[in-house]
Amino acid sequence: MKSWLHRLDVKASPYLYISPFFILFAILGIFPLLYTAWVSLHDWSLISDTHTFIGIQNYKDLLADSFFWNALWNTLSIWVISTVPQLIFALILAHVLNNRLRGQSLWRAGLILPNITSVVAVTIIFGQLFGRDYGLINWVLGIVGVGHIDWQSGTASSHIAISVMIIWRWTGYNALIYLAAMQAVPESLHEAAIIDGATSMQRLRKITIPSIRPTIIFTVIISSIGGMQVLAEPLLFGGGLTGGSDRQFQTLSLYLYEIGFSRFDFGYASATAWLMFLVITFVAAANFFIIRRIRRA
Repeated sequence: MKSWLHRLDVKASPYLYISPFFILFAILGIFPLLYTAWVSLHDWSLISDTHTFIGIQNYKDLLADSFFWNALWNTLSIWVISTVPQLIFALILAHVLNNRLRGQSLWRAGLILPNITSVVAVTIIFGQLFGRDYGLINWVLGIVGVGHIDWQSGTASSHIAISVMIIWRWTGYNALIYLAAMQAVPESLHEAAIIDGATSMQRLRKITIPSIRPTIIFTVIISSIGGMQVLAEPLLFGGGLTGGSDRQFQTLSLYLYEIGFSRFDFGYASATAWLMFLVITFVAAANFFIIRRIRRA
């Protein structure tokens, strides 16, 4: 009997220890996902008690909805403009901080400050900086002769302004991840390269980046997922739920919010959420396979 209990303990205990996470994930993650799929197959309005089953009609309407494609394009544009520079800056910043500097801990701790700052405060400050009439950015552009730009009214200009907010907020966070990975690269490799006359940038390209490729893949995928869900920055930048007077910076998340909590059309909003989920999954998978192919080349 004692031997049987011992074997049961050895085999079952590990599953018992990790079960709370999976139980919570099933309740808070899988169930809402499946329930959203069920709602998306109905004409489900918050102000109506009857929910008629309509099959995939919401998905058909959504694929023919020009506002959905506009929001998808805006999301992809902001994602590219914000993610690529963000990860390059983070990599360079981490490489610099990986060297011996005075006040090294202070500099490293400073990287996380933008990330712990309220996104509302960040957006309000950057909204002032990108102001049309009295913004600091336009004042500097006026000095160099470029002239004033109405950052909110233009599609490209609004995407750049929102991307700058995202870059400022997340560059330090990714730099810390890269810095942690760089700490594991053997110091002897850098010392040998220095003896051979390699410059700092050459060591970054030839030693550091190849050594931390798994970490770079991880940050690319996480940044892609986050970039496809941008909501707070375009919402608070101005223009309300429509993302500007001509929807010039309305993202998918903002469009989903508009359908669900402005029109109260939960069936259509659920279909939007599912298509958004599929787009995020596709972008993350594409990033993973492209980077893995580059890694093998």
